Amino acid sequence: MKTKEEILNIAHQVINEEKKAIENLENFIDNNFYKAVETLFSTQGRVIVTGIGKSANIATKIVSTLNSTGTPAIFMHAADAIHGDLGIIQKDDIVICISKSGNTPEIKVLIPLVKNFGNTLIAIVGNTDSFLAKEADIILNTTVAHEACPNNLAPTSSTTAQLVMGDALAVALIECRNFTARDFARFHPGGALGKQLYMRVADLYKQNERPFVSSNTSLRDTILEMTSKRLGCTVVIDTDGAKERIAGIVTDGDLRRMMKEHSSYETLTAADIMTKTPKMILDTEYAVNALNLMRSKSITQLIVVDDDQRYLGVLHLHDILREGII
Repeated sequence: MKTKEEILNIAHQVINEEKKAIENLENFIDNNFYKAVETLFSTQGRVIVTGIGKSANIATKIVSTLNSTGTPAIFMHAADAIHGDLGIIQKDDIVICISKSGNTPEIKVLIPLVKNFGNTLIAIVGNTDSFLAKEADIILNTTVAHEACPNNLAPTSSTTAQLVMGDALAVALIECRNFTARDFARFHPGGALGKQLYMRVADLYKQNERPFVSSNTSLRDTILEMTSKRLGCTVVIDTDGAKERIAGIVTDGDLRRMMKEHSSYETLTAADIMTKTPKMILDTEYAVNALNLMRSKSITQLIVVDDDQRYLGVLHLHDILREGII
């Protein structure tokens, strides 16, 4: 077993080695990269990403990134491709092949078949003199000087370089497509990130009861309304003719302040203890905006209103956190 200092030093060495590999990629961003983005952006087909070994693992990640950002993509394992999976490739598809050496047996079998189909072939390759590079229509160079592995064998720096090149392609395509956060949410509806981008206040507050009292409601009845509706607050409503007006809110905090400031409670009403400038939010607002407002004001409830400032209900912090929006 290595010492603590030796192990930490190894980690620093790996990070520095891979950092150098990534920095060197900037030297390889040239017209080929532009051609690759232009080709991927204009295709009427899909993007088929293939590789073998560790490069196949990188390929699956690139496929996931492309799919989630508006570029339809499919992973095809190079070994499986030559045993039937070539049927995945359709006429207008673009094939991206990822390989460090560009000379593995599976690649040498696969590439001529892809070329026979007439599909454009983009190579993300670490050897520009390889079979893959010579057959590719577009070459994205991911050559690395040295793997982070002490034996210069285990794919480490090379797979990092492949991954970063794939990310560069994906982000360039995001920009070209004017792909927005709202678009991103369409492909991530089940995760916390997606919920931040599509879930609105109206989706959350309706499950709660609608506590309210009038300004002249006694303290006892005000507390009963708060406890029965289990939201830690009640809205204070006054009627101005036929129209309701939000006069304030009574929260647990208001009750604590009341106990400090008053020695007698018998004659107190909701108007005596309420917060007269409560924080409100439109039901059409995004839930994440409600969360940010609560955090900035150090509160746990918001009064939900419509465009006419009519009282609809109460949104509690727990409603948002329950959905995994943080």
